[in-house]
Amino acid sequence: MAKILITGTHGVEDPTKAGLTFIAAKGAKEAGHDVTISLLGDATILMKSAVRDSIVPVGLSPLKEIFQFSVDNKMPIFI
Repeated sequence: MAKILITGTHGVEDPTKAGLTFIAAKGAKEAGHDVTISLLGDATILMKSAVRDSIVPVGLSPLKEIFQFSVDNKMPIFI
């Protein structure tokens, strides 16, 4: 099991890239890795539930669902 740090820098200006941070974290966790998420710059706004709940990345699940997986699996999220 590897320790993986996934860093996101995109927020509401690019919903798909914002979602990819959490999709990558989900995939790594499901593969059995120890995952930590870091949000920088525009991505820090994703910690606000009102913002997060309104984001639907193209071709992906709504961000609120992907984010909840991170919370449920106790992945640390640093801003």
